[in-house]
Amino acid sequence: MYDKELAIEILNQILQASLTVISRFETISGVSDFTDTPAGVEKMDSVCMQLIVIGEAIKKLDKITHGSLLSTYREVDWRKASGMRDILTHHYADIDPNAVFYTCRDKIPVLSKTIERIIADIS
Repeated sequence: MYDKELAIEILNQILQASLTVISRFETISGVSDFTDTPAGVEKMDSVCMQLIVIGEAIKKLDKITHGSLLSTYREVDWRKASGMRDILTHHYADIDPNAVFYTCRDKIPVLSKTIERIIADIS
């Protein structure tokens, strides 16, 4: 068994970071919004920081739950979600703005809803 209070705390960190990404992404309509202006690059940088927070928290959550919690919620590819953190952290100069855009548009809303469901399920 795992510490549910700690798990919920980590899940809330993931939820907050995902909601921040969603909020910051609202004004982004295409990859060029991330790449064509200094403000766009700054926005992508700030989004990437939240993606790092999400990935790190997923790794921590998986560790404290001994891999038993996230694997039951298959709508998210948890390995890729946590792996993105490694790419963003260790290969920052090689970040693909297309991948960041796709992740924000297609993956983060699903992640956010899934995290809300997990919190409800274990509370």
